[in-house]
Amino acid sequence: MRSIYLLIVLSLFAFSCSNPNKSSNQETESQENNIEIYEAQIQSLNSNVTNLQTSGKARFVIDGDNMLVTIDINNAPPGIEHWQHFHGFPNEGIATCATVAEDANEDGVIDVVETETVSGTTMVPFNKFPAEMDIPTDTYPVADDNGSYHYEVEIPLDALESAFAEAFGDSGLKLDSRVIYIHGVPSDTKLPKTVASLGDIPAHVTLPIACGKIEKVEE
Repeated sequence: MRSIYLLIVLSLFAFSCSNPNKSSNQETESQENNIEIYEAQIQSLNSNVTNLQTSGKARFVIDGDNMLVTIDINNAPPGIEHWQHFHGFPNEGIATCATVAEDANEDGVIDVVETETVSGTTMVPFNKFPAEMDIPTDTYPVADDNGSYHYEVEIPLDALESAFAEAFGDSGLKLDSRVIYIHGVPSDTKLPKTVASLGDIPAHVTLPIACGKIEKVEE
């Protein structure tokens, strides 16, 4: 009887060792469960200035140690660089996209400063190197002749979170508390003198032309 019992135990052990798919499948399921996906449907802003209905979609996929960001934009002012960032509040505030209600000086234009009451501050740039948190660069995407562009970048999370914490404290990325803005009109665009910008950056560079609320996607 003891021999039969020992034979059964050895058989089960051999089957377990010869079935590597079990641990592999568990690991795959665990990795899949750790993936987080966020999206923003981007809608036009300041269309009275651009004479365009700029729109698009942003997608953020956090998978392990990286975040893949893709942004597709249509009907933007063609042939120029478009700054793009997510904006938010360093505290627990929830950012929303600005509307005509934020045109505080009633000049008919919602400038980047006026967005701050509901959208917070500029946080992460989506240029060539987002984790460097360097806002004024010339590495943002350029719209083609049709006003479209596709942007894609994979960001190391550790580097981004470290730079974010240094700039804004330990509040965390909290993507579903943020909004994404697309900026930029041609330099010869006539803007009221009351249109404000950030620092010495020209207003036509920072003018918001589209915005979308980032939301978590359940898939």
